[in-house]
Amino acid sequence: MQEVIQTNVSRHHDNVLQVVQSYYQLTKPRIILLLLITTAAGMWLAAKGEVDPLLLLVTLTGGALASGSANTINCLYDRDIDYIMERTRWRPLPSGRVKPVDALIFAIALAIASFTLLTVFANLLTALLALSGIVFYVLIYTHWLKRHSVQNIVIGGAAGAIPPLVGWAAVTGDLSWSAWLLFTIIFLWTPPHFWALAMMIRDEYQEVGVPMLPVIEGDEITAQQIWIYSLILVPSTLLLVYPLHTSGFVYAAIALILGGIFLQKAWQLLQSPSERNTARSLFKYSILYLMLLCAGMVVDSLPVTQNMVMAVSESLPLGFL
Repeated sequence: MQEVIQTNVSRHHDNVLQVVQSYYQLTKPRIILLLLITTAAGMWLAAKGEVDPLLLLVTLTGGALASGSANTINCLYDRDIDYIMERTRWRPLPSGRVKPVDALIFAIALAIASFTLLTVFANLLTALLALSGIVFYVLIYTHWLKRHSVQNIVIGGAAGAIPPLVGWAAVTGDLSWSAWLLFTIIFLWTPPHFWALAMMIRDEYQEVGVPMLPVIEGDEITAQQIWIYSLILVPSTLLLVYPLHTSGFVYAAIALILGGIFLQKAWQLLQSPSERNTARSLFKYSILYLMLLCAGMVVDSLPVTQNMVMAVSESLPLGFL
């Protein structure tokens, strides 16, 4: 790993609060939030809408610690290219606010805390899945794929798809077909989401030599790939309704509406692949899409929702059904 010169941007902490803030930034909390939402969705589906509050708290905390550990190591490994890019130069490591050895100790501590918490209060499978997410993200994506393969996001996306498995395993102690479908949905969602971002900041990735698809193949090919993945993603979300019967009518309606908008934005990007604003629109919506899709899973799984749907269906004429 290249050592970076930090003379021009070196900063120091003035108080304990700034120290805490720097280490908090290392964990990339905005990314963690989305991962926790998918974890919670997996728990609610597995528990059929009745999740133990303590188990929910423990699992989300353990998941946050594991994600924070992986993100910290990612920041540690990428501190050389973060220093080059203006957008990331302010981060704790390239700016000199946190020493690399301290960041490594922090990441290891987070990983140990996550594994211990999940093993004691959930189960071993849950802890191992969270640990596998750290290992995959660090070794497969950050170390191997990110700087060496144009398929970095496709394969590396598996790391971001593990949280719903963690949530499911915490509730049931095993992994069903529905759990693996949740994994697949996140896996298929990741390339359109991240490639849209990569199209927005293609020049920065090109500057630091990261072989993102827009850098290697161009915007037109990237937009085509986004469209293909979107076409596979949207129907896949409905497999929770049929044939798996894990979710019902409410989720199906939400998934169809959200998926229709996703396809519309992907189609617009396909027609105008060089428009950065179009890519930005898809990127921002992809985040909202995943959040609302998970919310739809949760709402649909609630007993009150099931009772309402049952009451409505019983009040309808038989001929209507």
